[in-house]
Amino acid sequence: MKTLIISNDKQGQARAYLARHTLENAAAKYGLPLVTDMNDAELVIIIGESAPITLNLHGKKVFTGFAEQAIREPGKFLQNAKTQASIYQQQDTANATDNAVQHKPVNIVAITACPTGVAHTFMAAKALETEAQKRGWQIKVETRGSVGTGNSINEGEIAAADLVVVAADIDVDLTQFSGKRLYRTSTGAALKKTAQELDKALTEAETYTAKGNVSSSNYSNNSNNKKQESTSAYQHLMTGVSYMLPMVVAGGLCIALSFVFGIEAFKESSTLAAALMQIGGGSALALMVPVLAGYIAYSIAGRTGLAPGLVGGMLAVSTGAGFLGGIIAGFLAGYVAKFLTTKLHLPQSMEALKPILIIPLVATLATGLIMIYVVGKPVAAIMEWLTHWLKSMGTTNAVILGAILGGMMCTDMGGPVNKAAYAFGVGLLSAQTYGPMAAIMAAGMVPPLAMWLATVIARNKFDQSEREGGKAALVLGLCFISEGAIPFAAKDPVRVLPSCILGGAVTGALSMYFGVQLMAPHGGLFVLLIPGAITPVLIYLGAILVGTILTAGVYGVVKRKDVEVVG
Repeated sequence: MKTLIISNDKQGQARAYLARHTLENAAAKYGLPLVTDMNDAELVIIIGESAPITLNLHGKKVFTGFAEQAIREPGKFLQNAKTQASIYQQQDTANATDNAVQHKPVNIVAITACPTGVAHTFMAAKALETEAQKRGWQIKVETRGSVGTGNSINEGEIAAADLVVVAADIDVDLTQFSGKRLYRTSTGAALKKTAQELDKALTEAETYTAKGNVSSSNYSNNSNNKKQESTSAYQHLMTGVSYMLPMVVAGGLCIALSFVFGIEAFKESSTLAAALMQIGGGSALALMVPVLAGYIAYSIAGRTGLAPGLVGGMLAVSTGAGFLGGIIAGFLAGYVAKFLTTKLHLPQSMEALKPILIIPLVATLATGLIMIYVVGKPVAAIMEWLTHWLKSMGTTNAVILGAILGGMMCTDMGGPVNKAAYAFGVGLLSAQTYGPMAAIMAAGMVPPLAMWLATVIARNKFDQSEREGGKAALVLGLCFISEGAIPFAAKDPVRVLPSCILGGAVTGALSMYFGVQLMAPHGGLFVLLIPGAITPVLIYLGAILVGTILTAGVYGVVKRKDVEVVG
């Protein structure tokens, strides 16, 4: 009897995953070959209290049971499913209109955007498209990546859409969706919990109304207010980081190129090395903190926050408050500008002056004076202490820091913890502290490289699609895109994540122990093409190799062989 197993347990994702995985492993023993398409299923097993409202199960044999029994007694659970399943009759609800909307083919337009605009943006888009197609829904996903907008949504498609889904970790303009039912989530959730997020989108979407300068980061579903409030600060920070990264990458690589002519060649004026250093260190990296602060403020208050944020960032640099001061300046400028925008009421004849004169002037003055007289000196002292501590730390402290940063890079594969570690390393580049950046990039390459190696050394434990995914992970790993390991982590988080964290921590610790220096903040192993960008090269490669082998070995041992799926 061809069987489809669906989890609708609302008590926790870990428990739901464990229950489903346990049943899938046991299904073959009870003559229940598994399928993934509802149309092919002869028996549908629901783990939870009820069937998902979005599924049309009419006429199917359906069995519903609790996750606890599936985990404790999978054999009894499956036997009950075979003998007690009954023909499902679609139930009418009190609201016939809403029910019809939930069960008809839904037309969705979506936007995905992540801070770096490289991996999560496109992987989340693919996940949404795949899940929607499984359900027979129409979907078009616009990607806002590092190279601009892809697969743009036009006005006609927006007008025809039943629902708008925005999976973004940064601020995006939602003005065009005013009047549509809109649901907001993160790229990570859209990628790892796609089905659950689409289910929630149907029930929790609210009509969105664009209000003047209010950006998308200020929008939240009523039922999700607390969650949005807790994550908005991170979203504003990631918006600033996303605009800052091109400056950091270009500046860091220009500095690395200047070292091709010798480590101190830039000190000789009127040389190409000096010009490269002026472009990278004197210009690009000098703009890093102002751009960060400016776009944090822009995310909070829109265009009125940009000018005070940029000025606050420049003051953070001039006062020595650095990267940390820039973050403070960005939030300060943004919230001052937002307060003035919403709370300052002027006569109609003077309203036009608010965005071009009054708010920029008052917000810039307030931000600047606070940065000079209140924030600048204390934060500069903290940054000076931090820089001194990092440069003078002993071997033990260096190893501990490297292990922490390496483990963080492998915790959520491009998520908030990963981005926090990366932002820490990038911020230290402006203080000419290059050790943490080396540990961070080395550890970030470990998860995808290790997943590829695991599919090679434990080939019989992976199906064909996973082995193909391993090849893609190899390429992404070489480019320092940790997200290449996400398909493996999403399918088997209990084994993949601890293995990756262990390997990443060891790699970061080894990198810091041997004092590896990395001048460029991105590029993966391709940075090796620039002489002097990484020193010492062989030890750096060795640290990555050790972490990769360790992770692949551990995961290869603990991974269970996949249950063969029969279609």
